[in-house]
Amino acid sequence: MTSQPTRRELYERARRRRSAVIATVSTIVVVGALVILVPMTPGWDRVRQAFFDGDVFVESFPRLLRAFWLDVKILVWSTPLIVVVSLVLALARNTRSPALFPVRAFAIVYIDVLRGIPVILLVFLIGFGVPALRLSDSRAWANPLIWGTVTLVLSYSAYTAEIIRAGIDSVHESQRAAARSLGMTNRQTMATVILPQAFRRIGPPMMNTFVSLQKDVALVSLIGPVEILRQAGIDKAKYANFTPYVAASLIFLALTIPCTRLADYAMARQRQRTGATTIA
Repeated sequence: MTSQPTRRELYERARRRRSAVIATVSTIVVVGALVILVPMTPGWDRVRQAFFDGDVFVESFPRLLRAFWLDVKILVWSTPLIVVVSLVLALARNTRSPALFPVRAFAIVYIDVLRGIPVILLVFLIGFGVPALRLSDSRAWANPLIWGTVTLVLSYSAYTAEIIRAGIDSVHESQRAAARSLGMTNRQTMATVILPQAFRRIGPPMMNTFVSLQKDVALVSLIGPVEILRQAGIDKAKYANFTPYVAASLIFLALTIPCTRLADYAMARQRQRTGATTIA
C-alpha cells in the first residue's frame, strides 16, 4: 500500500515544476532573440562567411579531430602525475613536525611561485629555456611533448595541492583525536582517516580543475607539437577563414561539457549527503 505524499512533498514538486517551466520559457526567449536579432546585424554576412563556412568546416574537421587525439594523450598522462605531485605538496604543506619545516617551506614557495606565473608564460620559459641549456645530447631532451607535460604538471600541481590541502583542513580535528585514541600513528591517521574524507569533499573542485586542464593542454602547441590548436591555425591560413577555430571549439566543448555536468552532479550529490539546501 503506497503512502500519500505529504503537503511538503507536494509543495516541493510544484516548486520544481514551476522552476522548470520558467527556465524553459526564458531559454526559448533568449535563444529565439539571438536567432532573430543576430542575422539582422549589418556585418552578419561577413561574419558568417569568415567563421561559419560549411565547406571549410567539413574539410578541416577530420584533421582537427586527428590532431585532438594528441591533446587527449597529453591529458591522460599528465593527470595522474599532477595528482601524485599535488598530493605530496599538500602533505608537505600540511606537515606539523618542526623537523620538517624546510619541507613545508619548500612546498609553500613552490605553490606560491607556480600559481603566480601564467601557464602560457611557463610554457615558453620551460619549453624553450630548459632544452636551450643542452644538458644532454639525447633527442628526447628537446622533445616539446616532454616539456609541455612538465609545464602542465608543475603549474596544475600547485593549484591542485591547495585544493587537497583545503580538503584535509576541512576534516574536523576530532577525527585526528579519535584516531590517536585508537593508537594510530600520524601516518596511519592521514592515510586511513583524513585523506579518504578529504577526497570525498574535493571531488567537484578537482573535476573543475580537470576541465581547465583539458583546455590548457592546447597551450603546448606554442612550443611545437601539432595538436588541435596548431592544426586549426594551419587550416585557417590555408583557407584564409576562421571556421577551423570554430570547429576546434566544438571539439573541445564535446569533451568539456560532459565533464562539467559530471562536476555539477558530484556537487549535487555532495549537497544531498551533507544536507545542504539545493537552490531551485
